[in-house]
Amino acid sequence: MTYDAAIIGAGPSGLAAGIRLAHFGAKVCVFERHNRVGGLNSYYRKQGRDYDVGLHALTNYPPKGAKSAPWPKLLRQLRLRGEDFDLRPQRYSEIRFPGKTLRFTNDFAFFLEQVACEFPRQADNFRRFVESLPPYEAFASESGAPTARQVLAAYLTDPLLIEMVMCPVCYYGCATENDMDFVQYAVLFRSIFLEGFSRPRGGIRAFLQILTRKYKESGGELRLKHGVRKIHPSPSGPATLTLDNGEEVEAKAVFSSAGYPETMALCAREDAGTGERKSPGESAGGGGLDRVGQIGRMSFVEGICSLDAAPAELGHETTIVFFSLLDRFAYRRPGQLADFSSGVLCCPGNFLRDGGGEGSPEENMLRMSYQANYGLWKALPSQRYAQEKNEVLQQSLETAAKFVPDFRSHVAATDVITPLTVERFTGRLGGAIYGSPVKSPQGLTPYPNVFVCGADQGLVGIVGAMLSGVTMANSHVIYKNHAVPSDASAVSGA
Repeated sequence: MTYDAAIIGAGPSGLAAGIRLAHFGAKVCVFERHNRVGGLNSYYRKQGRDYDVGLHALTNYPPKGAKSAPWPKLLRQLRLRGEDFDLRPQRYSEIRFPGKTLRFTNDFAFFLEQVACEFPRQADNFRRFVESLPPYEAFASESGAPTARQVLAAYLTDPLLIEMVMCPVCYYGCATENDMDFVQYAVLFRSIFLEGFSRPRGGIRAFLQILTRKYKESGGELRLKHGVRKIHPSPSGPATLTLDNGEEVEAKAVFSSAGYPETMALCAREDAGTGERKSPGESAGGGGLDRVGQIGRMSFVEGICSLDAAPAELGHETTIVFFSLLDRFAYRRPGQLADFSSGVLCCPGNFLRDGGGEGSPEENMLRMSYQANYGLWKALPSQRYAQEKNEVLQQSLETAAKFVPDFRSHVAATDVITPLTVERFTGRLGGAIYGSPVKSPQGLTPYPNVFVCGADQGLVGIVGAMLSGVTMANSHVIYKNHAVPSDASAVSGA
């Protein structure tokens, strides 16, 4: 079997790439190792309750009539309708640091007022900083570009404000420790603050059902429980993929949403004469995947609480809380299993219906995310793993109760996701949610017909992942084989 394109991973990036390719008549197949789609953004059922994985919120919420914003551009390229997703905007979210709170909604003018109120001497500086933000189309920055902290410090003179506007951006898309490339920061800043958050009614399950249905209706093939064990690239012809069941298929182009180092591991060859598996570019004597595409260090634990009442009924109407207990926000792999000095608290039920009104009972959930150390979790003896998960859950609840009216007597069920959970169910090495700190903006690998899409191409979040899939499909197949289509306005964003 020979495909025009094979896609590894049925997450939002892979499905979006598949939809786009199928629209142009490509014979395309998405291969997914697990029994459901979603990848890092999926869902599961436990003890009669439904849980979302990954999705807290969609970024890039579009104001009505904003046809040039990333979300409507993406919908046009996928030939989908915005009303199909029934996006519910956030009520409001908060950044909470010692002595200061900044609220923001999907109206950026409100956030500007908040900054002016809490940091009156920084108001003009902050406006100038916002005016300096590069456009979405500049996201593929050159090496040597300034970092986010360098640019922020050039405009803002209050260190606390810098920390507060770093915190949400880091938690919702940063693969590097403590700082990030400024252009990537600008993409995320725009998507979070200038446009804002929403959530599809029905959560990630409903969202994925729409993408999967569109992909199949467009003629794409989806093979669940068919993981790719190995990629055999060819310098001149189709690549050969060996599946987990031993079956082999060919593809003229391979798009992998598995991550850059993970994709290079699939391409690893046996070194002639030694039988030792090596990755391309690795010299004898070491280096391995870290030399080809560094494995990310940032991973997280997440505690999920199902409550017997809506958070708003308990006095908590905030949609998402980004918090730090310290003035200096630390974003790095902690020295313990989990770091509770900062985190994210998300209440999916505190999104509104589009146009106002109350949220539907998607469920009375509270999700608590904290930075974690993959290596320490990996080193745990199996008999201690469950015990440590429970201790982390208790610390998560205790920390969250500092920001949410005490909800602990209303907890009906819980679950905990660790870096090992992420690695097991997504294949993401090191449990690195945002992938490698070294990105491939053009999606290129050492092989002419193997490309990466998703987080390691450089766009993160669900909207970013989908934009990445579409952009890579356009760049490496559609624009090469067809006249540039009429819907080919620049697509990038997060």
